[in-house]
Amino acid sequence: MLAYVIRRLMLMVPTLFGIMALSFVIIQFAPGGPVERIIAQLQGQDASNSSRIGGGGGDVGANAMVQAGDATSAYRGAQGLDPAFIKDLERQFGFDKPAHVRFFKMLGDYARFDFGRSFFRDASVIDLIREKLPVSVSLGLWMTLIAYAISIPLGIRKAMKDGSSFDVWTSAVIVVGYAIPGFLFAVLLVVLFAGGSFWQFFPLRGLTSSNFDELSLGGKILDYLWHIALPLVAMVISQFATLTLLTKNSFLDEIRKQYVLTARMKGLSETRVLYGHVFRNAMLIVIAGFPSAFVHAFFTGSLLIESIFSLDGLGLLAYESTLNRDYPVVFATLYIFSLMGLVLTLVADVIYTFIDPRIDFEARDV
Repeated sequence: MLAYVIRRLMLMVPTLFGIMALSFVIIQFAPGGPVERIIAQLQGQDASNSSRIGGGGGDVGANAMVQAGDATSAYRGAQGLDPAFIKDLERQFGFDKPAHVRFFKMLGDYARFDFGRSFFRDASVIDLIREKLPVSVSLGLWMTLIAYAISIPLGIRKAMKDGSSFDVWTSAVIVVGYAIPGFLFAVLLVVLFAGGSFWQFFPLRGLTSSNFDELSLGGKILDYLWHIALPLVAMVISQFATLTLLTKNSFLDEIRKQYVLTARMKGLSETRVLYGHVFRNAMLIVIAGFPSAFVHAFFTGSLLIESIFSLDGLGLLAYESTLNRDYPVVFATLYIFSLMGLVLTLVADVIYTFIDPRIDFEARDV
């Protein structure tokens, strides 16, 4: 197993290289960039985002506007701004170097986890990620753990009681949960319990209260759970429904196989058949979805939830950076999400061997 883990770790390098190279090439052909964005601001075409982008006080965008000075007055319709100013702007953003030079420099920096500074925020990228990480870790980790803790036992129970009244009414609840998008359920929770139109039992902003540091240990835990309760419920509902059905169907497929019938004919108890034979085979497909579910919770699943509940996490940071063409932040979050997905996939493979010792990755070529 150790040799397999080493091989997988070595394969992560070319995989990350391919992901970053493909993304870098796509970005080169994407219309609009940081230079074009600054020019649009100077020409008054992007005023809606200028205050948000320039809010850092020491950012590149604000500096560029200050340096423009009389350059804006030299603008004459299609002639654009002063070419010397454009060249200086490209130098500030690092676009004065060829694309391949910028790409390999980025790879060298990322190998040392040096992500540079944000184009439009007065902070280094690693500081931004460190600031937003607690929100994403809280949402992603708790959502995944709670969803699996509920869905696996429920899915097993439904498989064992297939066709019973318990299976029917729980399936109805699951279908409703699956049909309602997480963000729509989040809006409903806000309306009902966060001061929308009815009660205000839960807060709407941040993971902790303003007096968090003054609370006791027990008070801090309760305050944290108080803030994260509604976002977690909204995120778990759709993931819980999908995972429960997946677990049930996986166990049903295994229960109907010949080896289960043989085990029962030998006189083994249902508990021994279920957890001694069926469990390790049925759980493989459930575990296979763990890496994608966890990364999904970090970015795609948490983006709208973070927006609705005013939680400033990595999902919202990556989305806003993409809109603002803040390439250092975009590539850094892509790099982290990709690395996280690869590592979690390896972790899932290792868990396979604990669930079913018959799996031998060392016997495979990869």
